[in-house]
Amino acid sequence: MKNNKPFIDPHGPRRLAKRLSELNLCSRREGEEYILRGWVLVDGVVVKEVSTKVTPEQDVTLSPEAQNKQSRRVTILLNKPIGYVSGLPEDGYEPAVKLITDDNRDRRFPGEPLKRSYFEGMAPAGRLDIDSQGLIVFTQDGRVAKTLVGEDGHIEKEYLVRVRGQLTTQQLKLLNHGLELDGKALKPAQVDWINDDQLRFVLTEGKKRQIRRMCESVHLEVVGLKRVRIGNIMLGNLVEGCWRYLEESESF
Repeated sequence: MKNNKPFIDPHGPRRLAKRLSELNLCSRREGEEYILRGWVLVDGVVVKEVSTKVTPEQDVTLSPEAQNKQSRRVTILLNKPIGYVSGLPEDGYEPAVKLITDDNRDRRFPGEPLKRSYFEGMAPAGRLDIDSQGLIVFTQDGRVAKTLVGEDGHIEKEYLVRVRGQLTTQQLKLLNHGLELDGKALKPAQVDWINDDQLRFVLTEGKKRQIRRMCESVHLEVVGLKRVRIGNIMLGNLVEGCWRYLEESESF
């Protein structure tokens, strides 16, 4: 079959906002905002045209104003209970972001009181189903969102999954690699038994209800699902229903 996709030179010019994202200086959306504000420099010269293109050899930097704004963006880790949705409210269910209050901050971890400005542009970086619990990330930082849910993301996410049913050695192999969802092959996973009724899943993708659907395909029923790690950030002893800030020493 003929491939009609245009050839894209990885070393050729690309839009400035895309280059900012590639350099992990900010997200594309943030980059467009900073360009319009005059907060982006190319080879030391301020650029204000969003349509500007640059090559990888050119020096692209953010102004002190943009750097300061980036440094003030917060990322929050929440131990989501069952019964809350990750994103927009649904009938009968509240969004998990409503748990991010001063009263619900786990004070065993460092951090200042919440500010209203922290909720501007804050969004969940990834999903966790209504009937699942555990670690979920809310962030204002486009760089964090890109790392966790971007097309090129490869961050591991670890889950403890309680199941009902029998599983053969061949079916366990299929869970690790060989299944497909919605007509597309799944990336290899790491799946192993922890005890008689609990599996450990490590995934690098996050299709809708992926683990539950994977288990259904090998005749297992999921009766409990908890996310315990994203990248090198562990849920640890964060109290259920409580949250903490991502610390300066931590990153995904």
